[in-house]
Amino acid sequence: MSEIPEMSEPPDLSVIVHGPNLQDHLPALLDSLAAHPLAGVEVIVAAVGDWAREAAERYVPAFTVLPLPDGARDSAARAAGAARASGRWLHFVHAKDGLPPGAPHTIAEHAVDLPDTVDVLLFDHVRSTWRASALPSPDGPRLARAGQAGLALDDHAALLGLTPLLGNRAVRAGFWHTHARLLTTDDEPFAAYAALLLADQVACLPHPAYEDRRLRPESLPPRTPEQRYAQVERYETLLDLAADRPAAHAALYDLMVRDCLRTFALAGMPDDVAREFFRRASLAARRRRPEGHRRPAGPGGLRRALLEEDAHTRYRAFQTANRTRRRVRSAVRTGRHRAGKHLRALQYRRALAAPVDPHLAVFSAYWARGVACNPAAIAAKLAELAPSVHPVWVVTAANAALLPPGTDHVVPGTRRYWEVLARAKYLVNNVNFPDAVVKRPGTVHLQTHHGTPLKRMGLDQMPYPAAARGLDFQALLERVDRWDYSVSANSHSTRMWQRAYPSRHISLDHGYPRNDVYYTAGAADVRAVRERLGIPPGRRAILYAPTHRDYEAGWTPRLDLAALADRLGEETVLLVRAHYFYETAASPHSSPLTALRRTGRIIDVSSYDPVEELCLAADALVTDYSSIMFDYANLDRPIVIHADDWETYRTTRGVYFDLMAEAPGPVARDQAQLTEILTTDAWRDERAAKARAAFRRRFCEYDDGRAAERVVRRVFLGEDERTLPPVLPLDERTPAPSPEEATAS
Repeated sequence: MSEIPEMSEPPDLSVIVHGPNLQDHLPALLDSLAAHPLAGVEVIVAAVGDWAREAAERYVPAFTVLPLPDGARDSAARAAGAARASGRWLHFVHAKDGLPPGAPHTIAEHAVDLPDTVDVLLFDHVRSTWRASALPSPDGPRLARAGQAGLALDDHAALLGLTPLLGNRAVRAGFWHTHARLLTTDDEPFAAYAALLLADQVACLPHPAYEDRRLRPESLPPRTPEQRYAQVERYETLLDLAADRPAAHAALYDLMVRDCLRTFALAGMPDDVAREFFRRASLAARRRRPEGHRRPAGPGGLRRALLEEDAHTRYRAFQTANRTRRRVRSAVRTGRHRAGKHLRALQYRRALAAPVDPHLAVFSAYWARGVACNPAAIAAKLAELAPSVHPVWVVTAANAALLPPGTDHVVPGTRRYWEVLARAKYLVNNVNFPDAVVKRPGTVHLQTHHGTPLKRMGLDQMPYPAAARGLDFQALLERVDRWDYSVSANSHSTRMWQRAYPSRHISLDHGYPRNDVYYTAGAADVRAVRERLGIPPGRRAILYAPTHRDYEAGWTPRLDLAALADRLGEETVLLVRAHYFYETAASPHSSPLTALRRTGRIIDVSSYDPVEELCLAADALVTDYSSIMFDYANLDRPIVIHADDWETYRTTRGVYFDLMAEAPGPVARDQAQLTEILTTDAWRDERAAKARAAFRRRFCEYDDGRAAERVVRRVFLGEDERTLPPVLPLDERTPAPSPEEATAS
């Protein structure tokens, strides 16, 4: 076990682990804390019962252990821990829960810089059940929309909608002790809400720093009628606290009604208890309804009206009717789906009886999003070298209108879609075709992939629940077994694909066709792209392209883009591109961003294709863990890594190498460091160039501008690998000119 660094002054943060060792989750929590000892952070374990005490005492003297008797309540354990704590901030962690790697450091680092007016620091969390781990919470986007620090609840009442846990918030120690009488309660949601209501100001951190473990309800004691009724009393007390604060009062009222109706809908509540609960909730809904408060439209409004009228019998009838309606609709949909599936299967089987067409190729990219990525580059070269092969693209109906004029395409699920899939000799994709596709003798399946892997892929995702959630690995292997060829950009990718996708496919170590443009584009091409994007000559353009997080439910901004653009000044333009899983990179309601967009200093390029043109236009790239870094490195232009949650990402997603040790340029762990790098020469100095050169040697191994040609000649023309153009050595390649060079030429 690691030693905890000694502290000569009060710690910044006291992590107070409290409660019994429920279902033996406490040892894993303590192990994770001991594995990453931090200066400025103390750990206090208020251990309830012998099991918890025995688990905690193994960590003495690194941790302070407070033994409490069996049956001691959570409130008593929290109070004991808080009384012993010496930190400026307190973080209460229940013994059944967990902490993502680096969470105490993240919390302490942000808390220590907050102004004295901030009493509560809110942060995101992940959820775990017996079925899955590290599931994203719904709180991230709400935290990001609220802003960072110095927020008054009256102006941000929506924060009351965050999951009411004490674990997803840290509180200033003085604030906790001032309000200990009210906050020391066994009703954790009450304490979580009350902390927000009592705080002068709050701050938000939209990064996961807590793991809420939901135990199986069947493994816990059943809730008593009194505990059910206490839910209504909780909200009535909270509404009293918010009596003179209209926005908070209205938000709490909506939460009360929503939660009471959800509780009433739970199966298994005895009828007499359900009737009494409904009666109490009805009384509270009438008595506490804010003046002028309007019910929502539709079924939600009807539910509220029935609750306020204490119409228990009519509400039950409404529930029964809704369930019946849903069952009927589901039966109809299921019948239609089965009929449609049967018809499509019949059409496909008939098409499979026809001969394979040696002059037909089917292309698809990113789950039928359009003409893009490696398949697009291969199709373009195919038209040049083998025009007798007819390409047909698979594109969703929604994206068909965006196709280049004259593109022959099919929409998934249509009759012609199944016909071309059945008859084409060549099937090219950067993901996988559907499970129903049959690998016919004489056909060629070409898997191009869509990025060099930093994160774990394929079978290597199995130990990582956040990444593996919903994946059928047996079905994945059956899809992989259809591959004849797998395109690779470097030997690292070749090895990882063989490991993640074990099958008999042949690796084409020819480079990524989509990266050819980084060596074939000229100064005129670079200037033309910048003109299309509206980047004035002489301005520095920085492309910011973060990746997707499996542990987040949606797009969560990692940076305050308005503040960053302001610090970088008028001579810098930010090109902001969200991951393709999301529609946009920034909230349209952000007034600072809107103003900066009008001046052209921030350009949302999330919908701009192809992404290769954005790379050509950019003087530098800022990314986190996106594979775009490997492609952009071909241009030999500066790359900065913004890794604010590396420990969480590495642990929940799994990675193939330590990016912090092998980064393509300087690494920033927070926005302040990123700003400093970009406002000095650190982004492009000698040290950055040296790191980039090492990165290019490893990951730009096969990219030289002729990858598409090699793939087409090998796969479609059947040439022997020995006759293909050899890959040029790195020092003999000439990347496309930089924007500065393009402007000067």
